[in-house]
Amino acid sequence: MINSFWRQQLGDGPLLAAAVHDGHELRDEVAELIAIDEATRLREEDPFTGEWTAMAPNRMVVRRSRFEVDVNRPRETAVYRTPEDAWGLDLWTRKLPEAIAERSLAQYDAYYSALRDVLAGLEKRFGRFVVFDLHSYNHRRSGPDGPLADPNENPQVNIGTGSLDRKRWGAVVDRFISDLRGYDFPGGALDVRENVKFLGRAMPWFVHGEFPRSGCALAVEFKKFFMDEWSGERDEVQFKAIGDALRSTVPGVLEELERM
Repeated sequence: MINSFWRQQLGDGPLLAAAVHDGHELRDEVAELIAIDEATRLREEDPFTGEWTAMAPNRMVVRRSRFEVDVNRPRETAVYRTPEDAWGLDLWTRKLPEAIAERSLAQYDAYYSALRDVLAGLEKRFGRFVVFDLHSYNHRRSGPDGPLADPNENPQVNIGTGSLDRKRWGAVVDRFISDLRGYDFPGGALDVRENVKFLGRAMPWFVHGEFPRSGCALAVEFKKFFMDEWSGERDEVQFKAIGDALRSTVPGVLEELERM
């Protein structure tokens, strides 16, 4: 299914991959008011992550920019209104009208209604399911020629499990991390760590709140080492290798689901 806000592809299997910050589009009424340029928007979005959702038979990719509405934030903060909401950026040419914000939030509600339906279907068919919530994050915020963020605090891959019941899902989490670390990645094994930079936000909270016994959501954040976050240009070798590494984890995750 394709609509103006997200595209959805359903297949056979208990895995769903989502890229909720992949989108760059804006509704016309939002685009007319936004003060920041496209390059700045793109830098804070997660370009290309939608392609990684090919790892799973079920896929949901948001097409609209997080600057219109951010479905990975709680509903009350999902529309950015002030610089404090958005990395200090002065977002709007004038105060954002509430009517426009409400139309954006209607899309937020529609997305989560659709997600609930998809996950309920997976629960009914398979009993248990895993959601891969795919993201990327910046690590050169001081400029294109500035220093890299401290690698001790910024792993190549951060697995956010802050809202997850580790007693129930620990074997799935550990297997995913182990297999991702074990992939033969160009230049050496990936630095994959849990809850160092991010814990996971609204989408994992939703999965674990709505499906506490059947749903496991992993917030998977790749540092933008695979691209130039300032120019938007990606390294094709590393980008493809990330997709291959993600696919390599699928057999192990399915095996751990079967063991439960």
